[in-house]
Amino acid sequence: MSTVKTASFCKEEASRCMLCHDAPCTAACPHGQKPGEFIRAVRFEHEDGALEYMSGCRSCANELCQKACIHYDLPIRIKAVRDNLGGGQAKASPKADLSIDFLGVKCENPFFLASSVVASNYEMCARALQMGWGGIVFKTIGCFTPKEVSPRFEAVGKEGTPFIGFRNLEQISDRPLEENFKFLKDLKRDFPTKVIVSSIMGSTDEEWTRLAKLSEEAGCDIIECNFSCPHMSGNGLGSDVGQDPALVKHYTECAKKGTKLPILAKMTPNVGNMEIPARAALEGGADGIAAINTIKSITGLNLAELSAPPSINGKSSVSGYSGKAVKPIALRFIHDLAVDQITKNAPISGIGGIETWKDAAEFIMLGCANVQVTTAVMQYGYRIIDDLIGGLSAFMAKEGYKSVSGLVGKALVNIISADKLDRDTVQIPYIKEDSCVKCGRCYISCQDAGHQAVRWDNKERRAEIIKDKCEGCHLCVLVCPVHALAAGERSNK
Repeated sequence: MSTVKTASFCKEEASRCMLCHDAPCTAACPHGQKPGEFIRAVRFEHEDGALEYMSGCRSCANELCQKACIHYDLPIRIKAVRDNLGGGQAKASPKADLSIDFLGVKCENPFFLASSVVASNYEMCARALQMGWGGIVFKTIGCFTPKEVSPRFEAVGKEGTPFIGFRNLEQISDRPLEENFKFLKDLKRDFPTKVIVSSIMGSTDEEWTRLAKLSEEAGCDIIECNFSCPHMSGNGLGSDVGQDPALVKHYTECAKKGTKLPILAKMTPNVGNMEIPARAALEGGADGIAAINTIKSITGLNLAELSAPPSINGKSSVSGYSGKAVKPIALRFIHDLAVDQITKNAPISGIGGIETWKDAAEFIMLGCANVQVTTAVMQYGYRIIDDLIGGLSAFMAKEGYKSVSGLVGKALVNIISADKLDRDTVQIPYIKEDSCVKCGRCYISCQDAGHQAVRWDNKERRAEIIKDKCEGCHLCVLVCPVHALAAGERSNK
């Protein structure tokens, strides 16, 4: 292991960790260290703070933490990851102030639970808030009480990853109206400094007004109007509303009649131009926009049974897709809202595929004032808040940002129309010989899907870039399994 000195090793090793509850590696440490939290921090891109969990680590001849690992194949090589990250005594990572003012409501950090199963009763929300989440958007409340199907979840994985995309048939809260609003009232009473957001969905003018009024009476700070659930089938409900700007405006006006609280309009991504219904929401009195909700999808088929999972007695339906796989789509819509002449001044709450602090920073730098998380919590638990807070705080302190608001929209200037991109220069990749393992993946991809600009020497098992044929597309850089190719200097074509 002493020859492995790359950051990619640490990331790949941490990605193998099963992220156990009550991690046996931590329980086995005789020195009170937290190797489980250490590996988890590396997994969630919080390398700057990871070593703090091992700051008093003393090398054990028998490496008890690794021996305690219950991984089904090879135990996680905790010591090697620590050594690759520097080992020894860790310096405390710098911290920045993460407090925000969102829609006039003060909050200790920008990380909220999104409206979903992860925020669906008092006990769950209380536990999340105690662990450090800045706020919760409670599971959508309506006058309609749905009956849920079983099963109702399905996932899309890839090469050992449990899931990168997640499909669900879950509808709005199936609890009585009175019980849900009591949860909200109790949460605000017990967590007065946290932001409590009521997500509502009506099917008539009167319901939207009534639900908004009840939200304010419960003591909520903000109301989110859910115009975008992709699998609510009741008349006047769900994403069919979000696709109709006139209905978005009208129902926003109805909600406004019932409250003086700030209102977020939650947008559906199942449209070509989100800014159109978003403008309508603002015209109707919305104070901000939440985006995106889940994407209409069918994630696959059971070919033997001719059914789409999740299968309910052999049947399924189109429903919402979320998870890391939707992040690029969410970022595109966030950008569109942030640059539109009408919507650009509206605060945005960003949702869609956020797992790490880097994901969150990307949303914020493209225009979001705060972010919401669901699918990552479903997979990894509320505990990811430690690395969301720690990672973003360390990054801001290191880069000199004094506040989260200083990050908002910083990257927008570098997103331009395709016709304005530089088309007169090229970056020819180069091979880092000391990292190359001579697998030939770059050769295969360039031969079959590129410009035949990689030469392969069978005898030496060695790849070489043919510079006068290379177009600088960087497919080879992306497919290399050991990150042995890198971008070269930019030069004129």
